[in-house]
Amino acid sequence: MITMIVRRLLTALPTIAASTALLFFSVTVILGSPAGMMLGQDASPQAIAALNEKYGFDRPALVQYGAWVANAFQGDLGRSFTTQQSVSRAITDCIPVTIELTLWSILLAASAAIVLNTIPVFKRTLTGATTLANLIGITVPNFMLGISLIFLFSVWLGWLPSNGWAPWSDGAGEHLRRMIMPVLTLSAYYFGAFSIVYRAEYRDVAQRMFIQVALAKGLSEWKVAFKHALPNAVLPVITFVGISMGQLTGGAVVTETVFSMPGTGRLFVSAISGHDFPVVLAVGMLVVTGVIVMNLLADIAYTIANPQIRFD
Repeated sequence: MITMIVRRLLTALPTIAASTALLFFSVTVILGSPAGMMLGQDASPQAIAALNEKYGFDRPALVQYGAWVANAFQGDLGRSFTTQQSVSRAITDCIPVTIELTLWSILLAASAAIVLNTIPVFKRTLTGATTLANLIGITVPNFMLGISLIFLFSVWLGWLPSNGWAPWSDGAGEHLRRMIMPVLTLSAYYFGAFSIVYRAEYRDVAQRMFIQVALAKGLSEWKVAFKHALPNAVLPVITFVGISMGQLTGGAVVTETVFSMPGTGRLFVSAISGHDFPVVLAVGMLVVTGVIVMNLLADIAYTIANPQIRFD
């Protein structure tokens, strides 16, 4: 396993380098001159030229990228053009919110998808309800689902607050109450996706000879489902979970915006609106790195879930 991890890390480094380079040059072209954005539309050409020279924005793009990479290795991602705050500090303040939202959502979606499609009695009695939930989760956009939950639970029933965030210092109960609707909103799509992937794989596994032999031996339906079928059927879901968590590391943009959560997704939206180049680049790098790291963790989880699998 150690060899596999080292090999994956060595493969990941060029991928991260290529992705961040592409992102850097794309953002530079799309957003335009940082000096012009910092000084505003009324700035004189002389002032823009002076600021370009001061911060090195007039240097070739390749030189700027090299300097950015060197600073990033030291933990310096620059300063926000709009707030003048350290980008590293801004991301450090936002990332715990996004990570918690992501973990709760993925945990709920994966657990519900696996349990409802594995337990025999649930499979027989809740097939229609599960299919309907899959359809709603995959087809209804996050913003529409979030607004609908706010109307139902906050406006109509008055059970939950519409704002989706409260620090733990306000109390665990208040914090978790405010996380219910954002987690349900974000996990809906992944519950549907995980269910479809898992159900298809489970049906394929259930037709294999070793499952038929286990049933012929008189093993209970529950034991066959959890001991024999689940470890083999869950592998595609593990891959999907790893990819999903990596993508969400950059921020559940829609969910955080709808529920006014101070996470990286909302930070990313604000940065794009304000043409804040350093923040856009830093969050993009975070997403790329998150996807790669989570794929590596998914490979490790593969070997834990099914020790017969080896990565050459």
